[in-house]
Amino acid sequence: MFPGMNSRQLKQAMKKMGMEQEQLEAQEVIIRLADRDIIINNPEVARVNMMGQETFQIAGEISEAIRDATPDIDEEDIKTVMEATGAHHEEAQEAIIRNQGDLASAILELKEDHE
Repeated sequence: MFPGMNSRQLKQAMKKMGMEQEQLEAQEVIIRLADRDIIINNPEVARVNMMGQETFQIAGEISEAIRDATPDIDEEDIKTVMEATGAHHEEAQEAIIRNQGDLASAILELKEDHE
């Protein structure tokens, strides 16, 4: 990190600056974004605390995976929305998808549409 400093000197200098570093034994790090995941395999993870502010340094094999945004919908969810709104099966299913699986929002949307 700093040329000419051995690890002991480096640790002492970091301590004087109010810095602490801890290596973590992580197997995988996943960063979830709205539309995809960033996956870091075989990571080297360091937790750094500098005057109360905690940060992480991560290095490793990086890959990305696109996430399917379609919510899992079961028949019970569809029946619940149908009973609450009087909507047809397809109408209820589409409302649940539009509202990303949130049944309450789907019901409110359909009730507003039928008014």
